[in-house]
Amino acid sequence: MNRRTRLLPAAMALATVTALLVSSCSSSGSEDDNDSADGNQSDSPTATAPSTPGTTPPTDPGTPSAPGTTSAPGTPSGTTAPGTPPGTTPPGTTGPPPAGARWQPTPGLAWQWQLGGGPVDQSVDVPVYDIDGFENDASVVAALHAKGRKVICYVNAGSWENFRPDAAAFAKSLQGSDTGWKGEKWFDIRKLDQLRPLMAARFDMCRSKGFDAIEPDTIEAYNQNSGFPLTPDDQLAYNRMLAQLAHERGLAIGLKNDLDQIPALQPDFDFAVNEECSQFDECDRVSPFIKAGKAVFHVEYKLDTDQFCAKTKALGFSSMQKKLDLNAWRKPC
Repeated sequence: MNRRTRLLPAAMALATVTALLVSSCSSSGSEDDNDSADGNQSDSPTATAPSTPGTTPPTDPGTPSAPGTTSAPGTPSGTTAPGTPPGTTPPGTTGPPPAGARWQPTPGLAWQWQLGGGPVDQSVDVPVYDIDGFENDASVVAALHAKGRKVICYVNAGSWENFRPDAAAFAKSLQGSDTGWKGEKWFDIRKLDQLRPLMAARFDMCRSKGFDAIEPDTIEAYNQNSGFPLTPDDQLAYNRMLAQLAHERGLAIGLKNDLDQIPALQPDFDFAVNEECSQFDECDRVSPFIKAGKAVFHVEYKLDTDQFCAKTKALGFSSMQKKLDLNAWRKPC
């Protein structure tokens, strides 16, 4: 969920406690009277592509998440990760757009990112929502679609989480060092043959709930202390596999952080999700997505909007300030 490459475990623990205290103020994010979760932004262009249905957010601040889509060539039909609860595909769910007609988010789209703080606050007037795929059902996606929103499915694609319903499907041999977040371990991303069907099952879940796109988290293990001798090439192969799985299901997919590999991966991904590029003076490195006509969904946690909005708006980013636990509160540029 958060910038793992920048936070030490002790700092993360402190940040998590702080975020929990902040989130108790309100799931609608009215920490400041003039900075409600509504974000008073409805001026962004609407994106192309058909709509679809459902989900509800995580309660563990700082923890990434989740699943779903349709089976790909070479993937066993009906692939569902062992441990996935029944009823993942609710009755009446309408499917996503057919392959080749996936959503293509363009620069400047305002967005809301809520992965914690209780049920999704659906009152924010923006064209794009990014919510947890496991924690929300199809009815949430359908309700957002009814309001004209596109909905991104947040899933953890790079590390094992012991609290996910499909946790038992991931062999011990796939689990490496702790990421620094409770109950979470890095994947051995070299084992594409084992991870492909598991990620396909999660993407199938996203698709069955009607999501329009996927935000895969923790996809830069190669530059972390993962417990495995991972190389940049290992990460490129894994990230491209994720992009292929999403596209085979008619879903857009975003590149989460992984700045060093943007030049190589930008063609494979439909948009970018970035945390704290302004704080670390790295925003220019994400701009290849904008130049390619692709949205950059960006947040800062420690900087106030007057410290980054001028630059990121000039770059064409969709920027806002968020609390670390990613509850409903937002302060958009």
